[in-house]
Order: sequence, then structure tokens, then C-alpha cells
Amino acid sequence: MSLKNIEKPRQRAPSKRSLETKARIMDAAETVFADRGFEGASIRDIAALAGVQIGLVHHHGGGKEELFYRTVARRADELAQLRVVALNRARAVAPLTLHSILDSFIRPYVDLAETGGPGWMAYGRLVAHVSVDLRWRDIAAECFDPTAQLFITEIATLYPDVDPAVLASGQVYSVSAMLAHLNSGWRVEALSQGGDVSGMERLVDFCAAGIEAMVRSGRE
Repeated sequence: MSLKNIEKPRQRAPSKRSLETKARIMDAAETVFADRGFEGASIRDIAALAGVQIGLVHHHGGGKEELFYRTVARRADELAQLRVVALNRARAVAPLTLHSILDSFIRPYVDLAETGGPGWMAYGRLVAHVSVDLRWRDIAAECFDPTAQLFITEIATLYPDVDPAVLASGQVYSVSAMLAHLNSGWRVEALSQGGDVSGMERLVDFCAAGIEAMVRSGRE
């Protein structure tokens, strides 16, 4: 008998309780990985925060490295889609500019971090861990590079004579500025002795001005 003709047992859909348990585990993993990095996090701590047995963490998330990947990948598609929608919306209103391209990339995440619950704030710190550790380059390539490349390509159409490495560097620096904007407001307040933290427009202006300065330097 051909293997193709053997009827496979029908898998039952996960129960509501199972889905809720998995969500708690992923939320806990996100928090622990974001706060402690990969090395400092432990499956035991994730299980404790989620309020489950260690075996359930392995069941829903796999080993530590697989769980880290799943935690990073979980929100990546949603964020990418929001950025593309923002870019297309900006394109429909007027010809794209450096400012509108950067705004379309930065604003969706800032809005989610500020209004979408603590998980989105933790996600930014998690992304920072991925961005500075070469061992996670495959995760970055899968989860973030396609969207980043799309935006870099749009910027490159504005500056076709500029080395792509300059524009890619500007994109990476802009991500760093975005994360600092969300996580270092307390430092701004301390250093300015109580001054107002800059808003979104100033953040985008800063990133655009930085890339424009790099473009001018690259042409000299």
C-alpha cells in the first residue's frame, strides 16, 4: 500500500486552555529574555513567571534557543505589516520623502510600545538583544531584514548616487534612536533637569537629519 494512501490521524485543535497557557509562556519568555538577555534567562524563571511547570515550557516553546526564536518571531509579522501599510498610505498621499519613509518605519512601533501594552515595550528590548549579537543574525535575517530592505530601497530611490552601505547604516542608527526614545526618557529628564522628552516628530527629524548628513559626507 502506498504511504500516500494511509490516512493520517486527524489532529485535534488546541483547546482554549492550551492556547491561554501558551500565550502566558510566550509573554513570560518575552519579559525574561528582554530583561536578562539569552544568557541570563532560564527556562525555570520563564516557567515561574508564567505560573506553569517547566515541562509545559518545553512542550509549547521547545528548548531555550527555539523558544528565543519563537519569542522574537511572534510579533515580527504584525509589526512588518503595520509598517508596510503606513508606507503605502504615505505614498498614496504624496511622493515619498526621507521624512515620510522614516516616519512610516518608526511610528508603528512607537505607537504599539506606547499604547499596545507592556509586551510591545519588552519586544523592543528583545530586538535590541538580537541586533547586537552576531549569533542571532539568522533570526534577524528572517524576521527583520525583508522589511528593513524594503525601506532602505525606498530611501535609495531618493539618493541613487549614494553608497547603499551609507543608507543601511542610517537605517540601523535610526532603529537605535527609536529604541533609545522609548527606553531612555528617564535619562533625558535627568540630564535636562526635568525638561520635556522629545516627541515623535523630533525623533523622525533627528533620524532624517542624521541620514542626510551621512549622504552629504558620502558625496564629498
